[in-house]
Amino acid sequence: MTAPRPDGTPSEALSRLAALHGVATSYRPSPDTTVPASAAAVTRALAALGVDASTEEAVRAALAVREQEIAERLLPPTVVAWGARPPEALAALPEGARLEIRTEDGGTRASAEDLPPGVHLLTATAPDGRTARAHLIVAPPRLPAVEGRSYGLLVQLYSLLSRRSWGMGDLADLGELAAWAGRALGAGFVQVNPLHAAVPGPPTDPSPYRPSSRRFPDPVHLRVEAVPEFAYVEDRERLHALLERAARLREAVLGKGELIDRDAVWDAKREALDLVRTVPLGPGRAAALRAFRAEQGQALEDHATWYALAEAHGPDWRRWPAPLRDPRSAETARAREELRDRVDFHSWLVWLTDAQLTAAQRAAREAGMGVGIVHDLAVGVHPTGADAWAQQDHFAPGMSVGAPPDAFNARGQDWGLPPWRPDRLAESGYAPFRDLLRGLFRYAGALRIDHVMGLFRLWWVPEGLPPTEGTYVRYDAEAMLAVLVLEASRAGSLVIGEDLGTVEPGVREALRERGVYGTSVLWFERDWEGDRRPLPPERWRADCLATATTHDLPSTAARLTGEHVELRDRLGLLTRPLAEERAEAEADVGEWLERLEELGLLPATAEGGSDASREEAGIQAVYRYLLRTPARMVGVWLPDGVGDRRPQNLPGTWDQYPNWRLPVADAEGRPVTLEDLAASPRLRRLTDVLRADAPPAPDRPAPPGS
Repeated sequence: MTAPRPDGTPSEALSRLAALHGVATSYRPSPDTTVPASAAAVTRALAALGVDASTEEAVRAALAVREQEIAERLLPPTVVAWGARPPEALAALPEGARLEIRTEDGGTRASAEDLPPGVHLLTATAPDGRTARAHLIVAPPRLPAVEGRSYGLLVQLYSLLSRRSWGMGDLADLGELAAWAGRALGAGFVQVNPLHAAVPGPPTDPSPYRPSSRRFPDPVHLRVEAVPEFAYVEDRERLHALLERAARLREAVLGKGELIDRDAVWDAKREALDLVRTVPLGPGRAAALRAFRAEQGQALEDHATWYALAEAHGPDWRRWPAPLRDPRSAETARAREELRDRVDFHSWLVWLTDAQLTAAQRAAREAGMGVGIVHDLAVGVHPTGADAWAQQDHFAPGMSVGAPPDAFNARGQDWGLPPWRPDRLAESGYAPFRDLLRGLFRYAGALRIDHVMGLFRLWWVPEGLPPTEGTYVRYDAEAMLAVLVLEASRAGSLVIGEDLGTVEPGVREALRERGVYGTSVLWFERDWEGDRRPLPPERWRADCLATATTHDLPSTAARLTGEHVELRDRLGLLTRPLAEERAEAEADVGEWLERLEELGLLPATAEGGSDASREEAGIQAVYRYLLRTPARMVGVWLPDGVGDRRPQNLPGTWDQYPNWRLPVADAEGRPVTLEDLAASPRLRRLTDVLRADAPPAPDRPAPPGS
């Protein structure tokens, strides 16, 4: 093994080698603290990048190879140009070098001046005959700014049941919510959780942030009755039985207070969809399906093949027969044809889901929403799922994404998500990232990117080691941002980065320069470099989505009442005595209430009212405060509108708490349907506050295909 220093940190040679491959040898949890990475973590990260650093001799050899490679190459694998400005990488070419650029549309250029946006192929030839080929990403300098501001609703779609859904919220419910919120409430957007395809169960992992695929959506969100062929199913008796089954699933949640059972919902929907598929498509829809499959190409074929193979061999491709673990093997090709009916079935499901997602965005825009549906992009995928199987060459083996130790979690975090290899991304011109974004922007008025800092670097945790034994690996942020800006601009969509927590210097500035919004949560916005009191509203940033909470945080009602502390105490999650935790939470809320009163946002009359009226007045005051900030987008956690006190996800729990399985409920925990929400006087009072203080949503051009 590589000989580390006596303290276990990398040697000088290993540090130099790591730096040349973007692997960090230390990190800074705070501006005044530097923590060295272990030699083991650095060596394992290099191994995942295909670099042998197992001995001192191997390190020296790899270092010589890398230094020579960098010295002799004409161009890196991917270069970036912002707008009409030529890429800076061309300045390093030898004098007299010739260029040939094959553009996306098949044209040929001899100059990098005034190229159209796109991903082009660049060939450079030096006077000595050396040649190099590179992907050239040409992106607009920044996404266009949005005039004015808008407010919208934030909701976990599965939690929003209507009287027509099958035991969990679906895409027809999303369309109804958007149409109502746009027309009746003047909302400009609805933001939902990731709707990525899940690894099938049972039991299915209910977290939307560990999907099987980020590229394709999950058909569990389909409204089966909205599929046109549903009306022509001949076996009406069986179909009626399935509709009764759906009603029982719905009643179990809404009437009996049971948890959302995703697997039971999908079992019923799958049976119904099998029936619907017996109805032949009309010639127009058959042509549309063929066109969709041709457009999506190999990516969709691989996705559908994985699901067909998972039905036959289980959902962990690492346990399949060895030849089937390779998506390009002859045995996999043979199995694909043997399972052709199931492959076609899963391709059809993606097509149906894509159509209903597009319809939801169309409903939002037709209701006057300036943005429409804001979709969520998870930071990674499940290691056993479809993307990890189909894109094996792009994932780092034996590695998982997480977070280093910090003030909130001394043990760090391991999210169990394999990271993309930055070198393979660059070699492909970021093809997987481009395809992923293009697929999502088909039906997104805006895209929220979870842990947007991952465009810059990710904390890699070697398999079998604790998160404390990880290290950061850097990505080409300029290229990642260029792809993001390019695809968002093509779709006419906004981008919102979730940049909460520890953010390295320069990241927020780089995102702002390219027109990517940030995320600001009220309770975290304090003057950390001054008196540490609540940050005055006029000092908030403008280019952000401002919210009172998120899916991982207490609802506003729970925060104001201290219920979140009581919940953590009941579950044994507190690390200090209950009295201490209570006192700290009360002091934090007390400072905010004081600020709200100073600004005249919390009516004095609220003090003399009932507990319920004081709580409601406090929630309204919090959102009034958000509207006092310059934030261009203000997000209302939909459960706040009815006083729900339960978080949708409680970090640090697994089976102790029903994460991702709760319906929206009122202050007493009674489930609230979409129809109830639309008729709720309490929600209407909150949105009246927002409409009174917020200008109308800005007009935006409809994205292509909407």
